[in-house]
Amino acid sequence: MSTQNWKVYLSGEIHSDWRERIMNGAKEKNLPVEFTMPVTDHDASDMCGVRILGEEEKNFWRDRKGSAINAIRTSKLISDADVVVVRFGPKYKQWNAAFDAGFAAALGKSIITLHDEEHDHALKEVDAAAKATARQPEQVVEILEYVLN
Repeated sequence: MSTQNWKVYLSGEIHSDWRERIMNGAKEKNLPVEFTMPVTDHDASDMCGVRILGEEEKNFWRDRKGSAINAIRTSKLISDADVVVVRFGPKYKQWNAAFDAGFAAALGKSIITLHDEEHDHALKEVDAAAKATARQPEQVVEILEYVLN
């Protein structure tokens, strides 16, 4: 078993319990992992720029401020990660998750995508950059257990 803690960044949709299922599964298996993630409070993430730096008349500039501040965290944590898990949920388009996957691929990070079969075609390029494509969070835990043991 690996004696070093691996850093695993959990990117993607925020509307289900997939992160908790991975973190709980890793804890149950006593895996030497440290999880990081973006800010998952949707309102806090979207509005951080204007709350900190001041209001904007146009949504474009409001979003630009927030995304730039969020990118400070995201780029640091992805850069430090050993593995990046990118979840694409069924309900919303996660453009930010696709960007995270591209950023991780450009850095040469090991990527595990997590999505339903219905998105296979739309995510074919992202999946091609990934080391594995999982359908369930528990499969991600099994992958981590395998590579760490």
